[in-house]
Amino acid sequence: MKRSLILTAFIAATLSLHSKAEETSLGQKVFERRCSGCHSLDRDKEGPRLRGVYGRRSGATPTFLYSEGLRKAQISWDEASLDRWLTDPEKLVPDTDMGFRLTNPDERKQIIAYLKQLSNCRSTAGC
Repeated sequence: MKRSLILTAFIAATLSLHSKAEETSLGQKVFERRCSGCHSLDRDKEGPRLRGVYGRRSGATPTFLYSEGLRKAQISWDEASLDRWLTDPEKLVPDTDMGFRLTNPDERKQIIAYLKQLSNCRSTAGC
């Protein structure tokens, strides 16, 4: 009985890790397709660099000129705030400069998982 429970727990943990890794990999692909026109991970473009955005305060990248609303919003970027932002930036922060919306909830979830995974990664070579 104990072996059965241990095996079940091991399988569940393995599937969970595989699922998270798959979601992160999909997130990278979606990020490249949907976000990389305006954002890079390691340099400012039309939008600010996004490596380390998860856990950062809105408007906090010193090299990027944010809208006044986003500088003042003091949002801590986490799963919930990033989901609201990607769904409708203007609704979360009026008069923001980001006009793009990501209406697909699965794509939002994948991108957020990717950005979260990169939150502790400072290497341009990847993690």
